[in-house]
Amino acid sequence: MSAPIRVGLIGLGEVAQLIHLPLLADDPNFTLAAVTDVSPSLVDYISQRYNVPTRAADADAIFADPSLNAVFILTPDHLHAELLTRAIQSGKHVFIEKPVCLSVAQLEPILAIPRQQGQVVFVGYMRRISRPFLKLKRRLPPLETIRHVRIRDIIREAPFFVAQTRHIFKPSDVPADLIAEGRSRTQAMLRSVMGENCPPDALRAYQVLTGLSSHSFSAMRELLGTPKSCSYAVHKGGETVVCAFDYGSFIALYEAVIDDVSRFDSGIEVITQNQHFKLNYDTPYIRNLPTRLEITTSTPTQTGTEIIGPIYEDPFRIELTAFHDSIINGTPPKTSLEDSMADLKLFRDVAEHFWV
Repeated sequence: MSAPIRVGLIGLGEVAQLIHLPLLADDPNFTLAAVTDVSPSLVDYISQRYNVPTRAADADAIFADPSLNAVFILTPDHLHAELLTRAIQSGKHVFIEKPVCLSVAQLEPILAIPRQQGQVVFVGYMRRISRPFLKLKRRLPPLETIRHVRIRDIIREAPFFVAQTRHIFKPSDVPADLIAEGRSRTQAMLRSVMGENCPPDALRAYQVLTGLSSHSFSAMRELLGTPKSCSYAVHKGGETVVCAFDYGSFIALYEAVIDDVSRFDSGIEVITQNQHFKLNYDTPYIRNLPTRLEITTSTPTQTGTEIIGPIYEDPFRIELTAFHDSIINGTPPKTSLEDSMADLKLFRDVAEHFWV
């Protein structure tokens, strides 16, 4: 067995606390060696809870630390592009949560940065590595036999689920001006795509695409390829988004709704003349909830449903194993920067329908 990969974490907020810190602490292939955050109290809390030896002053200290093999970028989205640039330049392996950036223009120069031989940059799209998704990919019928595809993310956001299942340390020492600056920078980045005079609800709709919808768009592309076009897209109030992707012989219809009904209804359905494939995802904020794939097949005389699952294996854990495999064995990550560019282009194409 190779020596554990020494990891530095940048950003210790909700996603880090709910997902990545527990998984890294449990995995013998990784060592939590350094952490940093804009909140000193959060750094202290995480360092003590996970026995992390190095409390780095900032991200630059993580990048400059020669004892670290890999960095995890788990910060708010508006910081991703600049941190990813410095992470690649440091020569370390990189895991970055989606979205890798907020626009095509941000990612283009990053793709041109030279990388060291064998350096891995892995983008966190855990749905595409879940077992039922891979089963669906293997069982998917030829595209020319598909009549319709439905993809959905109809959810309540994380706080409802988290409050009942996990303790999250919420610091009170992040300067107000830093929070305000982050919001201002985020708005500027969104307006660089949507236009200076874009209404706030349309900006919010673009944020929904880069956040919630990114998982579904990425999975759709892997299953079906890149659509010919986005033939229709509309949003209502910023948090209801509907769009139709033209695949020539069929339409892939996507729905996103963020509301206060306590459920997480996310999935993919593929319909042919005599088969119906249905994949579901539950909230990722409660660990090990089951995922299943249902395949209903009809003949002229009978109908039956094959159920694959329920599968309780955490997709984030599978994702971490894949990151390790890429570093140790050189397996190219399918969720690469180049792959993420296709998502950013889709976000842009959809958003063009929101605001003219």
